Amino acid sequence: MAIDVTEHQLDNGLKILLKPIRTAPVATFWVWYRVGSRNEVPGITGISHWVEHMMFKGTPTLDKGEIMHLINRNGGVDNAFTWTDFTAYFETLPSDKIDIALRIESDRMINALFDPVEVNSERTVIISEREGAENDPNFWLAEEVQATAFKVHPYHHDTIGWKQDLQIMTREQLYAHYKMFYVPNNAIIVAAGDFDANEMLEKIQEKFGAIPRGADPPAMKTTEPPQEGERRVKVRRPGTMNYFHAAYHAPRASDPDFFPAFVLAGVLDGVGSMSYSGQSSPGRSTRLYRALVETELATSVDCSFRETLDPGLIEFSATATPGVPLEKIE
Repeated sequence: MAIDVTEHQLDNGLKILLKPIRTAPVATFWVWYRVGSRNEVPGITGISHWVEHMMFKGTPTLDKGEIMHLINRNGGVDNAFTWTDFTAYFETLPSDKIDIALRIESDRMINALFDPVEVNSERTVIISEREGAENDPNFWLAEEVQATAFKVHPYHHDTIGWKQDLQIMTREQLYAHYKMFYVPNNAIIVAAGDFDANEMLEKIQEKFGAIPRGADPPAMKTTEPPQEGERRVKVRRPGTMNYFHAAYHAPRASDPDFFPAFVLAGVLDGVGSMSYSGQSSPGRSTRLYRALVETELATSVDCSFRETLDPGLIEFSATATPGVPLEKIE
């Protein structure tokens, strides 16, 4: 079956992918930016995620909170997320209201305010988000394993960033990051749903075509050196349970070995590990579940393997059954 996706590029470098689907009066509009924690350095870890938060805090024509209210009033949903290699924003609306999404995304691509009061307010929110994650012992363990696996590459740190950086980051740093990466030549629009492709392209040209092309963002050239031997880390936190985490260096998404490794993760973990998020709890018939949970060595087991621009990790984690030593899990 033909996919029938049309690809276009505006003069300012903005790439566009369109897929009409006329089965229901609904459309979805996405803007993807090539920026994530991979584009951060020590001192500003977590900045990409923080910028994502600030994109909902207003422009000269959209007050704080108005984006969500505008979408909700018109029967839609919206959200955003930041990961290692990208940041994405989307709105899904009745197809006759999809112009609202184009208005929002074209406006905040260039006009986000980054009001200092809102920046400081969001600092509290993001630090609280991190502290909430810290309540899970697995977060501490996974973060330490990640930092141990990557000594040089910025995959070293979690997307939310180190708390020490979040406490001192400035409005000027956030705004500079926004201006550097939120340019049309660093973005991809993806739209699918009940629309005519030519009409949608004209609307995108009208809303986004006048946004100036920016300087090409700096390329991330750091490569992780080969690991010369096994690395181990122990994390001690208050609690009654013991947790195991193992990570193996894995191929990037463009590597010919990526899909064989992806299938391997599926064999071990079930189709859940092959989802977009790359993480799941295995079904009862999977090899990991049978080997660890059915044998009562562990109360839970997980596998994680995601598509990344640079070589990443395939990770396995388990919660040991009380009284079972972690050596048995291993």
